[in-house]
Parts: sequence; C-alpha cells; structure tokens
Amino acid sequence: MEKNFDIENITGISEEDASRKLGEEGYNELPSQKKQGIFTILINILFEPMLLLLLGSGLIYLVLGELNDALMLLFFVIVVVGITFYQEQKSERALEALKNLSSPRALVIRDAKQRRIPGREVVREDIIILREGDRIPADGVVLFCSNLLVDESMLTGESLAVRKSEWDEKTSPTNPGGDDMPFVYSGTLVVQGHGMAKVTGTGIHTEMGKIGKALQTITREETLLKKETSHLVRSFAIIGIILCVFVVIVYGMTRVTLEGDRAWLNGLLAGVSLSMALLPEEFSVVLLIFLSMGAWRMSKRQVLTRRMPAIETLGSATVLCVDKTGTLTMNRMILSSLFSGAEFYDVAKNGHLQLPENFHELLEFGNLASQVDPFDPVEKEIKNGTEKFLSNSNHVHQNWKLVREYPLSKNLLALSNVWESNDRRRHVIAAKGSPEAIIDLCHLDEVQKKELISRVQMMADNGLRVLGVARSIFPAESLPDSQHDFRFEFIGLLGFTDPVRSSVPAAVSECYTAGMRVIMITGDFPGTARHIASLIGLKNPDRIITGPELAQMSMAELKEKIKITNIFARIVPEQKLAIVNALKANGEVVAMTGDGVNDAPALKSSHIGIAMGERGTDVARESSAIVLLNDDFSSIVEAVRLGRRIFDNLKKAISYIFSVHVPIAGLALFPILFELPLIILPAHIAFLELIIDPACSVVFEAEKEEKNIMDRPPRNLKDKLFDRKSLIRSLFQGLSVLFFVLIVFLLALYLGKGADEARTITFAMLVFANLMLIFSNLSLEGSILKKFNSDNRALWIVVGGALLSLVMVLYVPTFRELFHFSVLHVDDLITVLIGGIISAAWIILINIKLK
Repeated sequence: MEKNFDIENITGISEEDASRKLGEEGYNELPSQKKQGIFTILINILFEPMLLLLLGSGLIYLVLGELNDALMLLFFVIVVVGITFYQEQKSERALEALKNLSSPRALVIRDAKQRRIPGREVVREDIIILREGDRIPADGVVLFCSNLLVDESMLTGESLAVRKSEWDEKTSPTNPGGDDMPFVYSGTLVVQGHGMAKVTGTGIHTEMGKIGKALQTITREETLLKKETSHLVRSFAIIGIILCVFVVIVYGMTRVTLEGDRAWLNGLLAGVSLSMALLPEEFSVVLLIFLSMGAWRMSKRQVLTRRMPAIETLGSATVLCVDKTGTLTMNRMILSSLFSGAEFYDVAKNGHLQLPENFHELLEFGNLASQVDPFDPVEKEIKNGTEKFLSNSNHVHQNWKLVREYPLSKNLLALSNVWESNDRRRHVIAAKGSPEAIIDLCHLDEVQKKELISRVQMMADNGLRVLGVARSIFPAESLPDSQHDFRFEFIGLLGFTDPVRSSVPAAVSECYTAGMRVIMITGDFPGTARHIASLIGLKNPDRIITGPELAQMSMAELKEKIKITNIFARIVPEQKLAIVNALKANGEVVAMTGDGVNDAPALKSSHIGIAMGERGTDVARESSAIVLLNDDFSSIVEAVRLGRRIFDNLKKAISYIFSVHVPIAGLALFPILFELPLIILPAHIAFLELIIDPACSVVFEAEKEEKNIMDRPPRNLKDKLFDRKSLIRSLFQGLSVLFFVLIVFLLALYLGKGADEARTITFAMLVFANLMLIFSNLSLEGSILKKFNSDNRALWIVVGGALLSLVMVLYVPTFRELFHFSVLHVDDLITVLIGGIISAAWIILINIKLK
C-alpha cells in the first residue's frame, strides 16, 4: 500500500453512496435512553401502585356519595403527581443540557472534496480527516498519520494517549488500547498530530456501541426502600379490608332493628371510614416528598438525581467502586520532577521559586521538541513550564523556524524537531520520548545506561510518567532520513504526574469512617494504581488483582478474593461488570462512580450508579442513578450523608404515621363495638390527613441529621425500614394516645355531655396528642424538652397551622356544623389540656423505656 499519498488525490465515497448507506445502516448514533415525553412521564407516575390505591379509595368514596372525602383524596393525588412530574421534567431538562458529546462534527472527503458534516451522518467507508482536538466520530483504520496520538481513556481507562500507526491491510481489528495500532475508535480524542482514516463501523457497530448494547442485557433492580414501603402498604391494605368487612357485618347485625335497611349502608360507610383510618395513603406522600426534597437538596450541591429512590439506597451503600481516571485524578499531566546533571529538582514543591540554571536547558529542549501550539496535555504542561520559568531568559526561541519533524515510530519511541537557528548556519535538533528511546539515540555506554535506568525507575515508583530529553547540532543543509543519524547528547528527564483531586483523600477517609469500603478499578498499570492508592489513603494498597489474573478466576474465587482486595488494575469494561456482580453476590450494596463509556455497564448493574457530569459520556450518564454535575468526588460523601439522613427521617415519619393511625382506627372501631355515638367521621379523618399527616412528612424531611450519622456502619440489608423495635415503640405510643383519648370521651359522656360535645372534646384532645407524637418522634437522641427548642421551621409552621385550623373548625359556625362539633367551654378546654399533658408525659416515659 502506498503510504506517502497526497490527500488531495483521495476522492472518498460519493454523496449518493453516503445517502444510500445512511438509509440502509441508519445514523451514526449510540444506543441511548430515549427522552421521556410529558405523556410518558405522567403515565409512569399514575401507574405507581401506591397512587392507584389512593385513586381507588377516592373513587369508593365518590360512589358512596362522600364527595368531600373523595375530593380531598383526589387532591392528595394531584399534589403527589405534581411534585413527581416537576422533578422528572427538571431531571430530563438538566440531562439534555449535559449532552455535550451527542454528535461531534466530522471532516470527511466526499466526491474529492472536504466537507464538515454532523457526526451522526458519517457512514461506513467514509474517509475522515483527523486533526488535533477532533473527537473521532466512528471506528476506522488509519490510512495515513503523522505523529498521531489519541486519548482512548473513555474506552480503556488509561489516562495516557496512545500512538497510532498506518494500516498494512493485514492487521485485524483488536480491542482499544496499546501503542502503534492502526485503528481508531468512535468518541476518542486526537491530542496530537494528524492523519486520515477509513470508517469501518458506525453506531452500534463501534466499540462504543458494543458497550451500549451490553447495557440492554442488564436488569435494573427495584430499590430496597420501594420494596419495603410496598410491603407495608400491602399489609395495611389487607388489614383494612378485613376490618372493613368485620365492621360492616357487626354494624349491620347489631343495628338493623334500630336503623332498618339503612343499617347496612351506614355499616358500609363506617367500614370504609375505618379502612380510611388504616389506609396508609401517607406512605406514598411521605416517600415521594422525601425523595423529591432530597433530590432538590442534592441539586443545590451540584448533584443531579436521575432516579430519586437511589438517594436512600446510597445511604445504605457498603462498597464504593471508583474509576481512577478523571474521578480520583484530574486526568491531566502536571510537571512534577526534573532530573539533569545527576540532580533531581522537585517542581511541585519548589514551583514558586526560580528554576536553577542547570535545569534551564532541559526545559528549553523539552519545549523545542513539542508542538508550537500544543493540544497534548503533556506538551501543554511543558509549554506552561517554559513560559513560567524561562520567559525572561535566552532559552525561549520564538523566532526560530521549524524545518522538519521526525515522528514517533514503532521502532523508536521518540520524536525530534529540527529548528533553523537565527544565524541559519546550523540546525538545532530537540528530541523527547521514552527514556529507553532517548538512551538509544544518545548511544550511552552500559554504565551510564544502568545509572540512568535506576533514576527512571525511582521516578516511576513515585507514580510519574517519565520522558527523556536530548539535543543535537547538525551543520549540514541536507537532513538525514533517520533520527539515529544525528549525534544526540543526553540532557535529562521530565517527570509528570496525573494529580489526585485535592478533595479525594478526605472523602475516602470519611467513607471509611462511615463504614464504606472504597475499591479502585482502573485500566492503568499496577504501579500507578498502587501509588494513587497510597496518596488517597486506600486500604491494602499492596494487594492488587490485575485484569489478566481476574480473567483466569472463577466467580467463586473472585467472590472470595474481592473481600480483601481494594485495587483492580489493567481492567477491561467486561471485567468491571464482573467485579460489581461479584460484590453484589457477596451481599454488598454497591455504588459505582465513573465518567467513561467503559463504566456504563457497571454503572447500570450497580445498586447506585454515579456518573460524572462534566467529563462523563452520554451513555455513562444515562446508565447512572446520580450525576455529579461538577465532577467533585467529595460530593459523593455529601450524597451518602443525605441518603442516611433521608432514611433516618423516613423511619421516624413512618413510625409517627403508624402511631397516629392506631388512635384514629381505635376511635372509629370502639363506638361500633359498644354501640356508642360515632366519634370519628369521614370529615374528621380528612382533616387529620390533609392538615397534619402530609405536613408532618415535610417536618420530618426537614429535620437535621443525627450527630453520629457518619460515625456508624451502613444499614444492614436485612434490617427492615419498620422493624420490630419500631413497631413496638409506635404501637405503645398509639395505644397510649388511644387510651387517654377514650378516657376523655367516656368521661364526657359520663358527665352528661351530648354526643357532639363529647366528640368535640375528644377530637381536640386527639389533635393535641397528635402534635405530641410529632415531637416525640422527631429525634432518636435527646429529650423531648430539647425538641421544643428545635430550629425546624417546618415544625412550627405545622404546629401553628394545626392549632389555627382546630380553632377554625371549633369556633367558625360553618366548619363546626360540617364537622358536627359544638362550642368548647372553659372546663372542656381544661380537660383537653390536662389530658394532653398526661398523655405527653406518658409518651416521654415510653420513649425512655424503649430507647
């Protein structure tokens, strides 16, 4: 194959052929999650089982003629749907704005003309021109290249760019990664040089597309929180149905002689009232409000929540799998160390000082061996260092003319730039490359070579990427064909580091404090991984499993070794997925962070996928549950803290809901069993649920986290949201309130008060006791007296609103008649106050005993 062809003589395919291929093979797009329409979002929300239960209950009341109760329940539905719909729409809009890599532009040759077209319109057999800074739109083979370096970290996880060579028409396609391969891949970035490639695969037929197809085979698990709340709802619903039937039968049989045929209808209404008293419609309100508000709070910390229930699950995570490149590190090279004349110089520590004179030449020729206007991160850093340390010296040669470039080759991993000096009497050659290649160019003897290799190893052990620099003078006008024909003189070594994000060590430490394991999964070499692990404080940094080792392991062996291994190096995408699955098989709750396409399958398979928003790919973001908009690793710790706070407060809210439903159900059932005047009517239940119960979900959601929230291990997977201890505590609280409220009711009847007046006193007592239950469940730490000093603004809004509403229904004639109340007198108010104080004191005593 002719390699030195003229680009202008390449015709490429015709526009007609391109249109035909586009019609046959489709657009050059990756498999991705379709944007949810308004109608789709609405349907998904309405088909939530808990919302269907609410709608069904409202329709039952509507059929039975209880319009007010039906409208109140339907109002609940509207509020819940509105909150969820707003959050879903907000997330979709934010994600749409993040799609900065959706369709890069491509420069192609068609009909012998260069054309720049949308990347999605590139077809197979197109000829694409590759330049520095271009994102490659499709997979292809390299037809021509000059010093072509491509960043393939999105596919391989390796932060260093790889060198490309020209295709020999024989080599078969291989996996991404490795130098001197003649293949380029969709989504990767050209960081240096230029070239030309022939497209061999587009869309799902690219390496990116294969990873996207793998996502379709992974089934997403329902969150633990959703499973537990659904179980609670079913349990409450079954109990409600059984008691409803029981009440209808008892009421009809005992009162048919007094009320005639209406006894069965009234019995049905009484049964439905009891069911409504037990129906856990608050669970859906509480769950969605908690998660919606949690997502809103996280968005304030630059964390986008794609799937709200994952917030709570993150608080339960036991393992955090971290991709090194771009997540733990900044994915850019920093000049860290210099070696010249048998001396080292630490640039990182002494960067604020003037550079010693004996290192000037090293930086000078490192810069001369780079592009004038570089795009490659290493060459950018060399240029920045030159401008910083040598700008006012005679080591910067802006007027020199670049005569020739000798690119990297398979046989010599070094490049040279030939410059014409100002006097035009000589050529100055600057070379840089791998230390071994520079040693070879300089023809050092064995002693010098051994000494230099030891210096290189010292720098490499510190996690540095090392480049050698050499110089030569060539007086002749005719330049040789090979770099070996120059007589090079060794100058020194440049050491670069991919710096760890400054917030990572503290974030890792807090993860350990919170009982979470941190596992680093990377495509880099073990030495680099070990160095990064030591910098961030990862445990067991010397225990490493490499990709080849993992490939030889069975799942059983991997499950055993992964219990004590925190570093996985030289890992390919399929192995990342295997690691996550092995952790899940061990019973771990896995959170996975990542930004590249290679992370997408593991992100989707993990319990909580956390994608990077700035550097992350579309596929990674769409596979994740949470997106870090600012790519700040420390935001993960805040998300864990918030997830734990949400679970704690959700548990408190559900305990409160159970407690308050016990006296409501008891007051609905007690008069029926003992043939007494009805205490609780549908309007009363609606009042309690509309004003107190939903509002209390906001109160508990707004409560601050417990002081020890990040000093305790994650919640055990086997622990229930509403465990036996919580059940006993809530049951005792509820029965205590029921006991004191019934005492007040029976006392009122005993004193000869009418049914309306007894009902009024009892209801006021119930509202007061309800507020005491709120205070008693607000915190698991501290006394109830301290809770009266709470700075929870929502709490005082709810308390004030509840008391104001109670005053309105007691003293506004229209509301009083609707609720079948009478005016409370002074002695009645004293009875309510004394009963409330006694019940509050008893609840405090119960909390102390059951703590």
